[in-house]
Amino acid sequence: MTQVLQTEQAPEAIGPYSQGVDLGNMVLTSGQIPVNPVTGQISPEITAQTRQSLDNVKAVVEAAGLKVNDIVKLTVFVKKMEDFADVNKVYGAFFDEHGVESYPARSCVEVARLPKDVDIEIEAIAVRQA
Repeated sequence: MTQVLQTEQAPEAIGPYSQGVDLGNMVLTSGQIPVNPVTGQISPEITAQTRQSLDNVKAVVEAAGLKVNDIVKLTVFVKKMEDFADVNKVYGAFFDEHGVESYPARSCVEVARLPKDVDIEIEAIAVRQA
């Protein structure tokens, strides 16, 4: 049975979709853009945007009772591939900070435009360990 995930620790969906879904053994997040869920603000810096998007992903995953360590795959959408090195620094530090044993699989795709004209959006798949 699918459970819709909703948390105030991540920004509300800005369209007809949910923040994520819990399928029992797997959690799928919607793409998380770097909106601060408390202030509604978006930093102009790619490093801050990356961190906020990752924090938002974490919040949705945690709403399902899982942890960062349970994330097995992320898809990163960036407006400029030139930001790849900066994104990688923040991304690596985030997972190191959470003590992951191994980094999740990942894709990174350059796109023409993202919602609210942000520079990054990140979605995740997490698996509930038996």
